[in-house]
Amino acid sequence: MNTPFASLHPFVLLVFFLFAAGFSMFLMHPVFLVISFICAFGYSVYLKGKKAFKTLGMSLLLVIFAAVINAAFNHEGFTILLYVNDNPITLESLIYSLAAALMLLGVLMWFSCLNEVMTSDKLMCLFGKLSPSIALLFSMTLRFVPRFNRQLKKTVSAQKSIGRGLDEGGFFTKAGNGVKILSILITWALENAVETADSMKSRGWGLRGRTSFSGFRFDRRDGLSLAVLLLLIFIISAGIAVGAGDAKYYPAIVFPEFSFFGLTIYISYFLLMAFPLIFSLTEDFKWYRSKSKI
Repeated sequence: MNTPFASLHPFVLLVFFLFAAGFSMFLMHPVFLVISFICAFGYSVYLKGKKAFKTLGMSLLLVIFAAVINAAFNHEGFTILLYVNDNPITLESLIYSLAAALMLLGVLMWFSCLNEVMTSDKLMCLFGKLSPSIALLFSMTLRFVPRFNRQLKKTVSAQKSIGRGLDEGGFFTKAGNGVKILSILITWALENAVETADSMKSRGWGLRGRTSFSGFRFDRRDGLSLAVLLLLIFIISAGIAVGAGDAKYYPAIVFPEFSFFGLTIYISYFLLMAFPLIFSLTEDFKWYRSKSKI
């Protein structure tokens, strides 16, 4: 992905996504959850345009289902809203379900952005010397997902052209066509794995003394970006250590009292989560401004 933030050194990208996803997973305070989701979705729109709304829609269905299941089976809390088959639905359980759903949605959006930004060559640059086999496996896994989706579309289109589409015939006919498509995809994946293994072996993968090339250099821009990220991470971590990010949902909803220090943590958290979007928009503005002067 040739965008300003994606052009930074892979180590800087790794630090950001590691802490962005980590903070999003463990900070259940509503302010942090909303900030994380808005920034993740905003950057996803910047990267993928209209496709980001499709990703959001697919993720939203999963998240709503998880929230409903949690609210239906978790009956903790003091404030009872109603009874469903003698099972109490509490306000605390409902609020926690919404918070957990928003957390899951934010994490999914961040991993969607990670999949766009962290390419296989960046992963090889980061982990190639430390553990070449794990780096190769991880990069191949990330690369396999979009390739599998493209192959699925091709297979479905080809089968539909010969009258074996998923929307043709009765239930058993559709099921048979689906099994046929699945069989084709599994065969393609296995053949592709064998070809990849033979290709890597012919290139000397795993031989002692084999070197690897990396086209990434850590420059001044990377250093400044990393310094800003580490400063924000330090401020947020200090706030978490003193309880600024605490959130209690059971048996009653309790959040830390508002304070100037808490506001500082919220602003720092927003700057951290919005860093990719702010950095990219700033670089784009500089580029367009320089073009207008030509």
